[in-house]
Amino acid sequence: MTPYEAGQVFVTPAAYADPALFHEACAVLRREDPIHLVEHPDFAPFHVITKHADVLEIELHNKEWENAPRPVISNLEADRMREQQGDLLRTLIHMDDPDHRTYRGLAAEWFLPKNLAKLEGRLAELASLSAVRMAELGGHCDFARDIAMQYPLQVILSILGLPETDYSRMLKLTQELFGSADPELSRGVSMDDLVAVIQDFFAYFTELTEARKAAPTEDLASVIANASVDGVPIGLMEQISYYVIVATAGHDTTASAMAGGMQALIERPDQLARLQADPSLIGSAVDEIIRWVTPVKHFMRNCTTEYTLRGHTFRPGDAVLLSYPSANRDEEVFVDPMTFDVGRSPNKHLAFGFGVHYCLGAMLARMEIKALLTELLPRLRSIELAGEPAEMQTLFVGGLKRLPVAYELV
Repeated sequence: MTPYEAGQVFVTPAAYADPALFHEACAVLRREDPIHLVEHPDFAPFHVITKHADVLEIELHNKEWENAPRPVISNLEADRMREQQGDLLRTLIHMDDPDHRTYRGLAAEWFLPKNLAKLEGRLAELASLSAVRMAELGGHCDFARDIAMQYPLQVILSILGLPETDYSRMLKLTQELFGSADPELSRGVSMDDLVAVIQDFFAYFTELTEARKAAPTEDLASVIANASVDGVPIGLMEQISYYVIVATAGHDTTASAMAGGMQALIERPDQLARLQADPSLIGSAVDEIIRWVTPVKHFMRNCTTEYTLRGHTFRPGDAVLLSYPSANRDEEVFVDPMTFDVGRSPNKHLAFGFGVHYCLGAMLARMEIKALLTELLPRLRSIELAGEPAEMQTLFVGGLKRLPVAYELV
């Protein structure tokens, strides 16, 4: 595979659904062209950053490398729409300081360790219900859809305060948003279809905002609905965008990690047996699962001033794609990076990003995966694949959309 061919995976949704191909391409670029210019007729040119040290350096220089105007990769059609009509959403990932720091602070308290610790009992309860659900399914299930997608969805939407009757609607909208490049999950292939999905989010969360303004409750939705900056209520765009990022990223990425982690354990029975024999390894296993899956595939950064990295000089306006899956398999940082090791330590993965944009829900994600493993592993007598796993086609966020398994529980 040539560096040119390797670079094309970053604009090819199907490539992310083929992990062997994708990681081969990343290895080529880390070795031969770690700051590689990607050119494609449907996308504005950008450099892909594949080395751990380089991703880390850019993350740490957020003034020289901003999210605006393009925080995630988009094709030329989407770029033109953004220039003409503005962003469809304005979430934390769209913001730079000082707005980013200000808006992040609105919900930050909910994700502090002292507050998340209060959820441990509820997480254990939901994890136990997941094991009960597996038992009810009689030894066969699609672990991705039946277990991994349901558990973190229940957690984050209960934090927001949404009724359980709306959970399936949120799951469908999330899959249509993040799976917009996947024929099985998307509403359609056009930008109009994606706009329609976001409009559905706006309609739902506008109604929620009005309800929480009229009668606030003890949930995160009420905090967002009644939030203000410098004494001025935040705008509707910022409110709805806040709901969307919490409701979608708050469960989809964790679900991907759970499903991918289970696949890794099934395919490596020695690691599963090791973990069952020594539950003290669950903490390190959680981070290895997150490194292995890396559900957030990239963020874009845009150069604001002349900047030299690894001998390459960037100019203002240049765009880079930070490849987190590639950074998390960097041979210079990880011993045997293509080996799944539940006891890996240290594990300096960048799956949650780094610096000012470090994932707000990182601790919650770790807690959820740990709770599920703690509950499920002692009950798992055996588990194996019962069909072909399938990954989502994506350019941004994704993981397994199917993981058929057969199992015995004690």
